[in-house]
Amino acid sequence: MPILKQITKWTYAPLMLLTFNGAAIALVHSDAPKVSLAGLLLAAIAMSFLAEQYIPYQEDWNHPKGDTLRDGLHALVNESSIVMSVLLIPLLAALTPFPTIWPESWPLWTQLLIAILLADAGITLIHWASHRNEFLWRFHAVHHSVTRMYGFNGLMKHPFHQAIELFAGTAPLILAGMPLDIAVLLAFAVAIQLLLQHSNADMQIGALRRLLALAPVHRFHHLKSSTEGNVNFGLFTTIWDHILGTARFDADRRFFPGDLGIDNQPAYPSSYISQLIRPFRRGG
Repeated sequence: MPILKQITKWTYAPLMLLTFNGAAIALVHSDAPKVSLAGLLLAAIAMSFLAEQYIPYQEDWNHPKGDTLRDGLHALVNESSIVMSVLLIPLLAALTPFPTIWPESWPLWTQLLIAILLADAGITLIHWASHRNEFLWRFHAVHHSVTRMYGFNGLMKHPFHQAIELFAGTAPLILAGMPLDIAVLLAFAVAIQLLLQHSNADMQIGALRRLLALAPVHRFHHLKSSTEGNVNFGLFTTIWDHILGTARFDADRRFFPGDLGIDNQPAYPSSYISQLIRPFRRGG
């Protein structure tokens, strides 16, 4: 294997995390217009697709399966809901009857790290519950209907389940007085994490698998078997999975087309509208 590809495999994930989140922090710190983060996110998406082409984990997963429009609509709707939620932060914070305890005097990067860790706890626990509660699973199943993993399908979620995750992840932060700048950075960090968590890039993360919920770890969660896939629920970290006893990793395990999906629902609807309706139908 060419040495450049080998280097890319080991450096891709750390560079994506540090470069793009670092650039976002720098932009916010400089009081640049918040819309500039949209351009930075587009650059991250482009980098994600380039990496998947250069160091693919499964070549077949780079080829659309009639899912391009569907995944694009999911991404558009769910990213828009995240942006709208961020814009509501000042209003919600003003309505909070509690005094702020947020450490606003701390450096931006430490405030963001706190926000990530707290949001990760709420979102991970809701994710874990969504595999055990029939009502929540109906909506979460949309995300598990994917049959290939690539960066863009991290946002393939039913809007109702997306709203539940957003509430679980951000409610404690809003009550604590999280400022708008940190909310914007958190939303950006979530987008970068989803790109990496569902990436088809053959990234090598070594010991980072014990802490970070990146693609080599998250692929186990998308196994179509309800027993094998009932693991690795973390969004940002594996901390809660270790606490819940749901952390799993096998360095020798390889994933192939046909391994993903929902075992007992192989004909799960594949169009956007049908996926929105499915949870409300009998047997959904």
